[in-house]
Amino acid sequence: MSHAEDTRRNVDVWTKANAEYTDRKARESWAKEEIDWGMFSGPESEIGALGEVADKDVVELGCGTAYFSAWLAKRGARVTGVDPTPAQLETARRMQHEFDLHFALIEAGAEDVPLPDASFDLAVSEYGASIWADPERWIPEAARLLRPGGGLVFLCNSTLSILCSPDEGKVEERLLRSHADLGRIEWPGEDEGVNYHLTHGEMIRVLTQNGFQIEALHERLAPESTTEHEYYDFIPAAWARRWPAEEIWVARRSV
Repeated sequence: MSHAEDTRRNVDVWTKANAEYTDRKARESWAKEEIDWGMFSGPESEIGALGEVADKDVVELGCGTAYFSAWLAKRGARVTGVDPTPAQLETARRMQHEFDLHFALIEAGAEDVPLPDASFDLAVSEYGASIWADPERWIPEAARLLRPGGGLVFLCNSTLSILCSPDEGKVEERLLRSHADLGRIEWPGEDEGVNYHLTHGEMIRVLTQNGFQIEALHERLAPESTTEHEYYDFIPAAWARRWPAEEIWVARRSV
């Protein structure tokens, strides 16, 4: 399947997800003041992956309904959200009007962003380009968009959670997938998409080959108080309390 076909398939997935969940969740997410990573990873005030964002030019790659961009804008960042799914961006624009919080939104894939080189100080992705775009394409594009010394921070499913994932159903407490299977993963079913989940070694290779220095890898356990996610319930909370379900990579473009 070609890159364009993968993108179309993933746009279909997120159009459906927007109708089922993310549109109705958007207002609650936009209203939050705290930056909160992923399903289980916790508050940015505790993790410290982003650093100071005020007065920085920030691009979110795969912004969806742009709640993460909104959180950054509330902290004084000059934000641009990029996403290929029209329905998600329409929800984001409606939220901008409701909250009177405005920033640029661009309909595009993270692999080919129609913006000039060296436009940003920080690139972020929270389950956006970080799993829905080919890292051999979107990470070089992030490097192009960043100024020398700019930061790249992204959250994705942990490698271990994917190795313990069946083709259908919830993550289990045993290895179900070969290490050699990691990379492009085409989930079965008409309503499922195409993800990219690299081994740690391959992610390190892609980042360093594109001029990034890795500063941190946050592998987080869910707190004891964690309950099941109301929509993304494929990782049980009890599993996430024992093993990291998500990981946050922090890298910096070489000067």
